[in-house]
Amino acid sequence: MDAPTTVTVVIDGREVTAQPGSMIIEAADAANIYIPRFCYHPKLSIAANCRMCLVEVEKAPKPLPACATPVADGMVVQTRSATAVEAQQGTMEFLLINHPLDCPVCDQGGECPLQDQAMGYGQDSSRYEEEKRAKPPLDLGPLVATAMTRCIHCTRCVRFGREIAGTMELGATGRGEDMTIETYLDGSVDSEVSGNIIDLCPVGALTSKPYRFTARPWELFSHEGISPHDSLGTNITLQTAHQAVKRVVPRNNEKINECWISDRDRFAYEGAECDDRLTQPMIRRKEGLVETSWEEALSEAAAAMRQGAEQDGSQLAALIHPMSSMEESFLLQKILRGLGSDQIDHRLLERDFSDDAVAPSYPGLEVALPDVESLKGVLLLGCNPRKEAPLLALRIRKMVERGGVVGLLGSYVPDLNFSLSAFRCVTPADLPGALHGLAKNAGASDSGAQAAERDGLSGLLSEVGDDGMILLGQSALNHPEAGTIRTLAARLAQQTGMRLGALAPANSAGAWWAGAVPHRTAQGKPAKTAGANASQIADLNLNTVLLYGVESSIDHSDPIRLQGMLDRAQTVISFSTFRSAVPDQADIVLPIAPYTECSGSYLNCNGTVQVSSPALTPRGNSRPGWKVLRVLGNFLSLPDFDYDDVAQVATELGHPPGVLMCAANPEIPILGHGETASTRPDDLFSLVAERSIYQADPIVRRSRALAKTRDGSSEAFCRLHPEDLEAAGLAGASRVLLVGEHHQATLRVTEDSGVARGSVFVFSGSVATAGFGGDSAVRIRPVT
Repeated sequence: MDAPTTVTVVIDGREVTAQPGSMIIEAADAANIYIPRFCYHPKLSIAANCRMCLVEVEKAPKPLPACATPVADGMVVQTRSATAVEAQQGTMEFLLINHPLDCPVCDQGGECPLQDQAMGYGQDSSRYEEEKRAKPPLDLGPLVATAMTRCIHCTRCVRFGREIAGTMELGATGRGEDMTIETYLDGSVDSEVSGNIIDLCPVGALTSKPYRFTARPWELFSHEGISPHDSLGTNITLQTAHQAVKRVVPRNNEKINECWISDRDRFAYEGAECDDRLTQPMIRRKEGLVETSWEEALSEAAAAMRQGAEQDGSQLAALIHPMSSMEESFLLQKILRGLGSDQIDHRLLERDFSDDAVAPSYPGLEVALPDVESLKGVLLLGCNPRKEAPLLALRIRKMVERGGVVGLLGSYVPDLNFSLSAFRCVTPADLPGALHGLAKNAGASDSGAQAAERDGLSGLLSEVGDDGMILLGQSALNHPEAGTIRTLAARLAQQTGMRLGALAPANSAGAWWAGAVPHRTAQGKPAKTAGANASQIADLNLNTVLLYGVESSIDHSDPIRLQGMLDRAQTVISFSTFRSAVPDQADIVLPIAPYTECSGSYLNCNGTVQVSSPALTPRGNSRPGWKVLRVLGNFLSLPDFDYDDVAQVATELGHPPGVLMCAANPEIPILGHGETASTRPDDLFSLVAERSIYQADPIVRRSRALAKTRDGSSEAFCRLHPEDLEAAGLAGASRVLLVGEHHQATLRVTEDSGVARGSVFVFSGSVATAGFGGDSAVRIRPVT
């Protein structure tokens, strides 16, 4: 006999249908019947620590916790009977025995579940006359403030770290009233999603350190926004008071971010609120950059652009940051193409564009984000999802917890929050060859393949079959032979039946669709003539160049070449949010508002267009970027620039089709890549350069709180395999000198057996290391 698909229970006199095995509290929530709770959370395991959800169940000898009692057909539950209420009130009295009752000075006051439920189930005075327990605050780092005397031991924070984040940073020691939530070895909480414990804490024990004592919940105004810092399009709520963003909290969207946000999404607003904001247009005079009016600045910008567009437009080019909204990208490319130039690009960190002709409409994932959790496996190609897209890493972790497998092919093994079933580390120079070998094995018949060829990554691909995804990350997309890697990855996907995905930065998908690439206009239509790409633009001799949201000393694959181009250009126009991001060569500076102060659309990695609303009016005399570009189009007398609002721009741009990544052309040559390792001199090391999670864009870089974290440290360092350090006679060295063809720097060195032999890993988002962008290899010297 088949098991029933549903059961019927009676809760407070109402018949409720529930799934077999579900808990009473879940059935009650589905029926909108309130049961108090503290430790229960739908995304976490059942703990039944707090006992606040005690209810009366017919025929049970005592009240039962609704969060840990499965429903049964015919069960009768009372949540408001005298027995249930007495149990709930007794639990509340015990919870408040050691609580400091300091609501007037607690950041949680006004939005506190304990405060609310104490009003409903507590007494007006306490019978407890003994000494209360007190706990010293923990130092969890720059993001989370603690007041552990308020802790009620619900263990939500502990369970989140163990079950969701995959980083067991908090734990419970002791028993009874001696129980304490603390870190291991007095360490800090360094997870890239640690801020979610602030939202989970049902009391004021864990609060936001940057937000602390800056506003009260009832003073805050909420505004729906979209985080622009990675390609997921995380839904956020920006909360403001006194013309400033005070905090950012998650906005539930099960299809994208569930109820979580990364720390980058949560605390980056500090960068937008920093004192470095540019608030007035500027123009270069004999004495330097001086403040001017918008009319004069735009008039001179239009004149310079007309001069750069004379003849065939080859003297005019623009670079735009990928975190810009779709409307900004669309209007900027519309201006350039209206002046006859196709030289615009947002792919600032990429170096190889050889497969542009067969590239998809925009980069993304062929697997819907929720479906990642049910895949059989994922192959990471030069990808660290934990730092590139933290919330995607949480879904991959769920997949692994459910029995899925993950393989890695890259130049180093990152510190992931899920286990790897197979991996192979090779130097960046050997990565295309290793991928070629993997694709060749995948295409071989089982009868012709050796057993050894099915071990490791090849065996993982055989196990996964067509129920998996190949995911390209930062190291692959910014590789000197990225076109070959993308083509080989697409062929591998076609051979195995796996889906393909690329973790392009920020709103790169939106910029592609908006036409901020040199070979395509808006909506993926081919340009009449392909212009110079982001790398080629750095070699041009230009009359006029536009930098839109770009910090030229950092936001390019080769900042040294870019600085040379700016030196040669006759006019440099900088659209910037920050004064320190304006290059020294700038002749005209136009202040644009950050995403917190303007409307805009963002296209996420699943092809979903989402609109972010402004939380504030632009600071000073800065303006939303799309408005600046619209008026600039009017100054240039270009047609069809009479937009009244940003929605009209979005309507003209239209909605893109779904993600289709496997557009590899089988006729594209693979440059004869074999599987043999490349040869190199003993003292020459392949450079593995990636962006730190908190160096992703100009706004994140200026967040004071994120800059104090371990991942946000400004100290530049490198990592080498311990055997390479020993072979180079540098074992035990604390600092080394990296010498490239165009740049050199003295860096702190650490041993890391996860780095491929013959490689050196650096973060390229700092001033000390950005200059290595033009180098694919460096020599390592001792510091004398």
